[in-house]
Amino acid sequence: MPFTLSSVIIDAADIEPESAFWHQLLGGTIHRSPTHHFVQAPGLPVLVVQSAPGQAAPDWPDGGSQQLHLDFAVADLADADRAATSAGAVRLRPTTDATDKTGSRVYASPAGHPFCLRTL
Repeated sequence: MPFTLSSVIIDAADIEPESAFWHQLLGGTIHRSPTHHFVQAPGLPVLVVQSAPGQAAPDWPDGGSQQLHLDFAVADLADADRAATSAGAVRLRPTTDATDKTGSRVYASPAGHPFCLRTL
């Protein structure tokens, strides 16, 4: 039986800045309800930012588990870095950590959820 990933749910204590970040970074449309914001970007599953009062950001990469992270493939890592940081992402590792071997950079969203940008 085939499976299709239809959505990814992200918890946030304050859903407005978290959903605004993903919407700015990924584009597409955003639909809001009081407890869920739905970001639909071209070619991706729906990203649902769900209200989770008391949600605390993971302390990864310097602490415990990251729980889950998203990887995005990009054609130009420098352009994607500028887009991510101008949307509100925080670098969790220096840009020099993106070596030819890994080709990725590590960030956190406004709610602290880690994600990576990788070269294609």
